[in-house]
Amino acid sequence: MAIPRDFINELVARTDIVDLIERKVPLKKAGKNYAACCPFHSEKSPSFTVSRDKQFYHCFGCGAHGNAIDFVMEYDRLDFPDAIEELAGQLGLEVPREHGNGPRRDEGLSRDLYQLMEAAANYFQSQLKHHPQQQQVNDYVAKRGLSAEIVEQFGIGYAPDGWDNILNTLGKSSDAQEKLLAAGMLIANDQGRRYDRFRDRLMFPIRDRRGRVVAFGGRVLGDGTPKYLNSPETPIFHKGNELYGLYELRQKHRDPQRVMIVEGYMDVVALAQFGIDYAVASLGTSTTSEQFQMLLRSAKEVVCCYDGDNAGKEAAWRAMETALPLMKPGDTVRFMFLAQGEDPDSTVRKVGKAEFEQLIDRAITIEELLFNGLTEQHGADKASLAKHASSLIEKIQDEVLQNMMLEQLASRLRMDNAEQMKRMLGLKSRQQKRLSSPSLKGRGTPLRLAIALLVQQPNLGYQMPPQPALKHLKMPGVALLIELLDLTRASTMTSAQLLEHYRDTEQFSTLKKVAQWEHQVADEHLQQGFKESLVWLNNQYIEQRYQALSMKQDLTREEKVQLQKLISAMKAQH
Repeated sequence: MAIPRDFINELVARTDIVDLIERKVPLKKAGKNYAACCPFHSEKSPSFTVSRDKQFYHCFGCGAHGNAIDFVMEYDRLDFPDAIEELAGQLGLEVPREHGNGPRRDEGLSRDLYQLMEAAANYFQSQLKHHPQQQQVNDYVAKRGLSAEIVEQFGIGYAPDGWDNILNTLGKSSDAQEKLLAAGMLIANDQGRRYDRFRDRLMFPIRDRRGRVVAFGGRVLGDGTPKYLNSPETPIFHKGNELYGLYELRQKHRDPQRVMIVEGYMDVVALAQFGIDYAVASLGTSTTSEQFQMLLRSAKEVVCCYDGDNAGKEAAWRAMETALPLMKPGDTVRFMFLAQGEDPDSTVRKVGKAEFEQLIDRAITIEELLFNGLTEQHGADKASLAKHASSLIEKIQDEVLQNMMLEQLASRLRMDNAEQMKRMLGLKSRQQKRLSSPSLKGRGTPLRLAIALLVQQPNLGYQMPPQPALKHLKMPGVALLIELLDLTRASTMTSAQLLEHYRDTEQFSTLKKVAQWEHQVADEHLQQGFKESLVWLNNQYIEQRYQALSMKQDLTREEKVQLQKLISAMKAQH
């Protein structure tokens, strides 16, 4: 299910990026643009600029750049669909969905489920305060050392004992009961009887990145089983996509330096009670790539906390394999192992905040986990160690980080450098891999200038006559120019809209770079510079075609006529 491209274009067109950013970052007029200190890194003098004409922002200090959607994603730490929802909500728009061949999502049902889950959270919180058994429950909460402030911060509640509390409170109609079933709050047995999923449990609402309750975790108060019970997968809850406590963390810290991932929600609230309020939980599953992406977007340092037994070490290794392809230079992922039989909840109660944070500071790096683990597995067999290491390091998408890891591997194997290691292992650099694919070459070439001008001023292409010669020009990157000309010829658009068209494509990063490129063409000469670039490219085709025909023997009559025309055209150039 996807959001229609036309809606995204309309959203970008209707959102004024200056107004959007100014609600969160004070802007000052600076010529025809606006300036501020960058919200994405610390600086004393403004290097962050916002263009109303291009509907684009750029920081000359840290390189952050993009359109309104990018700003919401980066500033509010939201994924693309959530950023679209946020912008649409500000404009009072409903986000439509395109349905493919897969199962359809009922948007009306989803809205109802969000409201239903919020009502359930309120019910559980009221029961913690007013239920006849509330004293017993609050004694348990006090025994666990949770303060009233922490209970309120995380919205902790109580599901009373009994089979039909939620059923009778929120399921008074058959339609409401169907939705409670869809939300995982009710269970239907084989005889069709419906009853509450959560009974006599301390309840922890699980919120998504926008703060909406999407699920619950329940901790049994006595010795019943299971000890912990989570909501099942539902239309609004996919446990691999959520992290318990992430919303609460962001409410406390706009830009946390560190985030720690633990296994359970009781660990999160216990750590918060002791002032370690930067923990989140993976809801009992192995950490997924979606969860790691959220973590790396939230903070530069991610600490993964596991038990020190074999199961904990295996879980850490799986997490390392998940994290490696997602990392980039500057990211830090570390691994912390607790004493066997201990968890963060029990450990922090025994040692306190200061000593627990010392344990965090001593957590090993992802490189240490990788190489120590490989040494344990392969011992002195350097060949098998190198082969296994290369299969993991090759997954790293960022070439700088990949080379750093290869340097460490080379050092451990007493080889000269990463390049020698690559040759030995038969690894190609990403630059070598890209040579076979079309790219935009040359910082100052007419082709690069034409693309840059068109990206920065899409109106240059509006109603531009077709350029048939370009389709026959053999030059890396010309296909992208043709595509841009076709897009901008049909309608007027801003740079932000044009770039949004290429999100999730291979060309997106290239176009974002040229959108910031200082081409040194004065505003009054933009049209002339663009046309001169196109003329140069058309002339390149003429020369290529002339070379091809002049070297060919036994020309046809049509080819001879074409060659004469090409010779005349080339003379006219001079």
